[in-house]
Amino acid sequence: MPKLSIVMPSMNEEKTIGICIAKAKKVFEKCQLDGEIIVVDNSSDTTPDIAASMGARVISGMEGYGNAYMTGLANATGDYIAIADSDNTYDLEELTGFMEYLVKGEADFVIGSRLKGNIEKGAMPWLHQHIGNPFLTWLLNLVFRTNISDAHCGMRAFTREALDKMNLKTHGMEFASEMIIEASYKDLRIKEVPISYHVRYAPSKLRSLQDGWRHVRFMMLYRPLAFMFVPGFLVFLVGFLLTGLTLLRGNVVETRLHSFILGGMLLIIGGQTLATGSYMKAYGLIHGIYQNKEDISKKLLSYHSLEKELFIGSGLLVLSFILGLWIVYSWISTGYGSLAEIETAIVAMVFAALGLQMVFSSTFLSVMLLDTNIDR
Repeated sequence: MPKLSIVMPSMNEEKTIGICIAKAKKVFEKCQLDGEIIVVDNSSDTTPDIAASMGARVISGMEGYGNAYMTGLANATGDYIAIADSDNTYDLEELTGFMEYLVKGEADFVIGSRLKGNIEKGAMPWLHQHIGNPFLTWLLNLVFRTNISDAHCGMRAFTREALDKMNLKTHGMEFASEMIIEASYKDLRIKEVPISYHVRYAPSKLRSLQDGWRHVRFMMLYRPLAFMFVPGFLVFLVGFLLTGLTLLRGNVVETRLHSFILGGMLLIIGGQTLATGSYMKAYGLIHGIYQNKEDISKKLLSYHSLEKELFIGSGLLVLSFILGLWIVYSWISTGYGSLAEIETAIVAMVFAALGLQMVFSSTFLSVMLLDTNIDR
């Protein structure tokens, strides 16, 4: 008989853990599956005792959403695995609809959709239901070309083969986004099932802004091209064109000083954004987030390319120093009087800022990649 493992993290859920385990056992019976229930616990109440008394396998001492699931999944032995919270906000009996897709071989990964189902009044804050979840889901769909209606629904099920294909690494709330991204990357067949969502008994442990930022930050780490490199390049290009055209037209101080300053600021901001994208890409390469390490980003982040960046940055610093000397010479030649070298001063400042940014970023990236084989 095929086996279903249901993994549930818990933290002080003594009022609901028994209800969830009872519902999980009904799923085993209805789907005619052998089953195991794994409760990964970090409670200070009687939650683990209740779970153990009802036949669940309890793993204690794991803190953090992603950590709990990573531990539970590592200990799951089923042919199919399902995950859900232990606060009874999800009706575990609805997992039968998930299992139909998996058992029939029509899907590799099934996720619930609260937004397409029934959300009980008071179960989800208005901000989460109408702004937070829809926006984060839209952003994930846009960047990773998925088609999910509720990317942060915590009730999911998948095959053992699907779990083995997903390269899951994160330990926090971003685990929910990582699982969908990995499922999409590995071309898993994904199905959605509308589900109901109920009011919690205990206070919510979610932190809206912090947890939302963690999801966005993780998406940025996975796709720095979309979040950093493309916007950074466009800002840098606009700054370059604005600065260059302003200089070519002349009379900068008299008629176009503000445009000239804006162009310089955009150059610096664009350079900083590109550098930040490089840091994120290097971090992802080091920690094995990207599976394809032979793309152009690997070549751009190679040690030898970073030496070239260091050379260019040093060249910009030398140019800014020469322009600074010219300003000092002009000041001396006028008898230490008033100066009209605003254009030159702004250009020198931009060169100095970009040069320092390139020198510092190349040095930092070289240190990050020093003990890796990315440059080999």
